[in-house]
This record gives sequence, structure tokens and C-alpha cells, in this order.
Amino acid sequence: MSDKIVTVVGATGSLGLKIVKALLDQGALVRAMVRTTSNRSALEALGVKDFVVADLMDKASLKEALMTNPRSDAIIASAAGYTGHTAGDSSLTDREGYKNLVDAVKDAGIARFILISVLECDKATSVPHFYNKHLVEKYLQEKEQPYISMRAGGFIDQSKDIVHEGIKKGYFPEFFPGITLGMVYSKDLARYSAEAALRLPVDRLNTIVDIGWSTPANGALLAASFSKILGRPIEPKPAFPSFAVNVIMPFLGIFKENIRDMVSMIRWVKKGMYTSKNPQLQKELFGELPSIDEAVLRYCQDKKLI
Repeated sequence: MSDKIVTVVGATGSLGLKIVKALLDQGALVRAMVRTTSNRSALEALGVKDFVVADLMDKASLKEALMTNPRSDAIIASAAGYTGHTAGDSSLTDREGYKNLVDAVKDAGIARFILISVLECDKATSVPHFYNKHLVEKYLQEKEQPYISMRAGGFIDQSKDIVHEGIKKGYFPEFFPGITLGMVYSKDLARYSAEAALRLPVDRLNTIVDIGWSTPANGALLAASFSKILGRPIEPKPAFPSFAVNVIMPFLGIFKENIRDMVSMIRWVKKGMYTSKNPQLQKELFGELPSIDEAVLRYCQDKKLI
């Protein structure tokens, strides 16, 4: 049982809850950073009792939360402002809000900052919510705050998991038809993040590590894997009609920042750059990389598809 305290920012989100569970499974003491309006019920159901209230855009609240004694040994940040899931969130949260968080962590003397980042985010200058992660990495370096950046690929399980329903109906919904990209199962990312916070030696800090499977995947490969594991045919099928992606979304993006960001992401991913350039480092730090079949099998088991 570890006696280390880890603060989780974005703890009420889909990935945040998985990170909390992974930390608890590894014996950590979890401190959840929430807002006054946050629903704590899912965290309380996991057994979390230590809460601090703060907002990334409120420097004073961050300082107070992170100065709480006993101080945290590490912080894991998975909050995402661009999604707009919470009123007032925007890409500004991902830029200035994260800078505020880094400043508060540095001032509190917290030993390590685990950032949930994005594959090849430094190359994605046209995609604000990707490139903002790179800007946070740079800021961590400038502030000399010890960190590990977990650059994750695309999730097989989104917060609104449409894959599960598609598989039950006999198809795999492709978000990027025909495009091969780095992929990750969120439970793996959560486990690696917990290990980075609790167990990686100090000499492995200040590292950017790509997180994903042993090989990139596309819809055809994933559909074939589901077919093999489930013993029935699963076909790849575009998740959204091409007219919606190519016409409706760009039009709506004129008026809504997060949709404009999503359109930019789709165009960038289609260039084929969203893959790991150094899978060996993940293997060194966290062990053998999951294969497509291994990840799909565990997904099917967790979703009770088999």
C-alpha cells in the first residue's frame, strides 16, 4: 500500500475516473480537484474522500487547493477545456488555465506533474486543442517543473462510447475512414499515468512518452480484430456521413470554436501524422505494448460483449 497522495485534475471526467480507479488499485491516496458545481457521486462511489475545490482559471483557488497539507506527491492533469462539457470552459482553459495550474504546482513544491497530452501535438499547429498540449509541455520545461507528458493516441473508447453500440449491431464505427492512426484503450492510459505518478524513478522524469498499441490501427484492422474475437462478422462503417463531416461541420465551425477545432483535427489526422514515432520508450517505462487484439479483447470483456 502506497502512502503517496496524488491530486487528480479532471477527476470527474470519463478518463479522470479511470485514472482515480487506477491510482486506488495501486494503493495511492487520491485527492480529487473539483469545482463547486461538480457532481462528486461517482468519485465517492469509488471511495474518494479527499476533495479540494478549484478552477483552472482562478489562480487563488488553485494555490489554496494545492497548498493543502499534507501536500500531494504528484498531480495528474486530464482536464480538457475545449470540449465545453462544463459552462465557461474553452480553449483558453487549455492554454492559460493549464499555465495557472503549472504555476500553482511549482509554488506548492509538488514533485511531479503528469500531463495527459496528445500524440505528435508539437506538429499539430493547426489543431488548437492538440497544439495547446505542446504549449503546456513547453511551459513545464520553462518553469523547471518535473513532469512526464503522456502523449496518447486516439481512444477506442470515447467518453460517449459509440463503438459499443456499433459492435452490437455488427459494425465498427470509423471516425477516420481508411486512416491508420495511433490508438489507446483509456484504461491502459489511466494505469500508465498512475504508474508514472507513483513508481517511475526520478531519473525518468522530464520525459515525453508516446502512449499506444504495438502497431497503429485503422477501421479495417479493428473490424477484423472484433470479428476474430467475437466470432461473427464485424464490418467497418463511417461513424458519420461524409456530408456531415465535409459540409455541415465546417459550416457550424464558423460559429462554434470547438467544432472548428474538431474540423481542423479531422483534416490533420487525415494527413497520417497521428502515430507514435517512439513506441520503444513506452515499452521501457511501462512494459510490453498491447497488440490490437489484446486491447480489443479487454474492451470486449469490459463491455460484456463476450
